Amino acid sequence: MKAAVVFHPGDMPKYADFAAPQVQNENELQISVKASAVKNLDKMRASGKHYSTQNEAWTAKVVGGDGVGLLEDGTRVYGIGISGMIAEKAIVGKDRIVRLPEHLDNATAAALPNAVMGSAMALRFRGNLQKGETVLINGATGVTGKIAVQLARHYGAKKIIVTGRNQQALEALLPLGADDIISLSQEDAAFVSQIKTVHKQNPIAVVVDYLWGHSAELILSALKGNGGFSNRTRYVTVGGITGDTITLSSSILRGTDIQISGSGLGSWTPEEMKLLISEILPEAFQLAADRKLKIETVTVGLAEIENAWEADIDSGKRLVVLI
Repeated sequence: MKAAVVFHPGDMPKYADFAAPQVQNENELQISVKASAVKNLDKMRASGKHYSTQNEAWTAKVVGGDGVGLLEDGTRVYGIGISGMIAEKAIVGKDRIVRLPEHLDNATAAALPNAVMGSAMALRFRGNLQKGETVLINGATGVTGKIAVQLARHYGAKKIIVTGRNQQALEALLPLGADDIISLSQEDAAFVSQIKTVHKQNPIAVVVDYLWGHSAELILSALKGNGGFSNRTRYVTVGGITGDTITLSSSILRGTDIQISGSGLGSWTPEEMKLLISEILPEAFQLAADRKLKIETVTVGLAEIENAWEADIDSGKRLVVLI
């Protein structure tokens, strides 16, 4: 079969012939892949730098963690791959597939799941978002942040505040459901002041943070209480685009009712993963089919993978390989 293969750590994927994977047991299915999205997670895993690959022995591998395709009986599904998914054939687990709505195109179906995982799991399970609460999404202009805005509104958030550096991209979040935009390009003191004002007017119940780094330090300092009662804030870190570590004062935790947690691979329970497959993704796919959940894609053919892998794609769009 043709596939996108990384032969050595750090190499670009090559469009190459590779042995088609075979079903090994009754819990696996072979799928004819039609589309697979290229995500930062895929790039990190392909390079061997992601924490989930640190104990793996390196072998030549097909890239891509999930995708859309056809089962042997013609059923069109989304599946999480046991083998690499940017290939003509792949193996998926029977318990990790979702049947797709008829009117949802392959590119959208392939692009959505990673963004839904990076937003819905944080909002529902770590943030425990309740209807009528206020949400702050730090770094909302990327693909996952844009989905987080839409799902926060769908899940019942009363007010959604978003941050980012690109003013035009921030303003584009307003039609998607954002209420207030706060620029990360302004001076630190002005940024903190805006967060404090919003928090005073509408206590921030949930923070979903895709940036971490300095902006997280500023937000946490803005949420700091003054020794009296403070509303509980569930702060969920999903990514560390602007820095993997922060300096956190103990006084912020002592003076504030705040809960800090992470959402990502390794943090989700088996029960939460089951709900992802049985409820969250099917609902997201249907919302997209009904045009109530929007994601932008850039598509390329499998043979173009070598040029597309490091292409400069708008951060608000997802690259999808069509097969």
